Amino acid sequence: MLQTDAPPALTDLADALMQAALKAGAEAADAMAVSGTALSIDIRQGRLEQAERAEGTDLGLRVLIGGRQACVSASDTAPATLTALAERAVAMAREAPEDPTAGLADPDQLARGWDLAALQLEDPTEDPGAAALEAEARALEAAALAEAGITQAEASAVFSRRAIAICQSNGFAGAYGRTSQSRSVTAFCGSGTGMERDYAGEGRIFGADLPNAAEIGHLAATRALGRLGAVKPPTGRFPVLFDERVAGSLIGHLLSAINGSAIARGASWARGLMGQAVLPAGLSLIEDPLRVRSPASRPFDAEGLPCRAKALVEDGVLQSWVLDLATARKLGLASTGNAARGPSAPPSPGLTNVELTPGQASRADLLAQMGTGLLVTSMIGSTINPTTGDYSRGAAGFWVEGGKISHPVNECTIAGNLRDMLRAIIPANDARPHLSLRVPSLLIDGMTLAGA
Repeated sequence: MLQTDAPPALTDLADALMQAALKAGAEAADAMAVSGTALSIDIRQGRLEQAERAEGTDLGLRVLIGGRQACVSASDTAPATLTALAERAVAMAREAPEDPTAGLADPDQLARGWDLAALQLEDPTEDPGAAALEAEARALEAAALAEAGITQAEASAVFSRRAIAICQSNGFAGAYGRTSQSRSVTAFCGSGTGMERDYAGEGRIFGADLPNAAEIGHLAATRALGRLGAVKPPTGRFPVLFDERVAGSLIGHLLSAINGSAIARGASWARGLMGQAVLPAGLSLIEDPLRVRSPASRPFDAEGLPCRAKALVEDGVLQSWVLDLATARKLGLASTGNAARGPSAPPSPGLTNVELTPGQASRADLLAQMGTGLLVTSMIGSTINPTTGDYSRGAAGFWVEGGKISHPVNECTIAGNLRDMLRAIIPANDARPHLSLRVPSLLIDGMTLAGA
């Protein structure tokens, strides 16, 4: 039975497109319809820099014929367009190369029921208008400028509402909607070559969950002012503490390495690590697509398979690749229900909400533990070899002496190998609970640092 918070017309549109493909000669088909509105307001130097509203509906169709598949997309929902789109997709599929791993899920694999209300993916209150968002953005800017030493601020307030409907010829039909609100501000201080900037931003499903503008603006200003007078750190081998703001990128590299697409291509440094330690003992990585009020939650994946919580890494040991149907078939495994898809491409493996086991120590505790080293708060650029795991990134942050922050630093590079780095992480307990990727600050002892 179809359960949906999406407009019925959107589900009907996806079904009509799927039926048009079958009528045009497809042996199997799945169709996606995505509708949404987005409103963003940008304020710069006290003036309205940009006010942008976007709305529309996008259609995506995948057709399969004898092991061949093709994908097409459009933003026109007229009946004649659906027919032409389906006929074009079928013609393309007949000329496509054979792919024995392409295909829809078997009916017995499909999700049969879900509780959209329990997930709380949509804010039921009235959508904010342009005037309300502009007032929010101006309040953000004012809060940052209220801090002595801040010379300029740029602020944004954004709201979006989106609905997704999927219909497949194997009998699956499902839809859901989601909302998103975000606020961000960048603060500037100093002048000339000594100018510095930093930012703060927050995003939530429900507008009522957002911190107030004064908190966000003050944080951005404090961060920017803290960077004044930055110098290069020394070169050598030192412990490095990745602040919570950037620590998620380290875990992101592991998640990319265990993605089924990379494993199937043989292009991952983790390809031989199944069943082996990739994190310290006691640490796990749990994916939970059904986390309540979380921005990446969903009731089913892009191929109609049910979503469930699972351990990607348990007690430090790698337990699972991230798989959709096609990559699972290539590897002789079962899908993990991780298919993601946009209107213009076939499904591919993707993740929802992931959490790393938090530690017992605070960030201050880890600073004291590291003694002398680097606290990284921002990173730029990257040279990361996906096959070997060799890691090198530009970094900025603060130099730590005697377990306490001494002074800001910039223009340095940190390097190591991801296999060694991840097996040595020590987590703090400061992960922000509202993020889809919950990762606390992470301490790694003994990274190569290139500075002055």
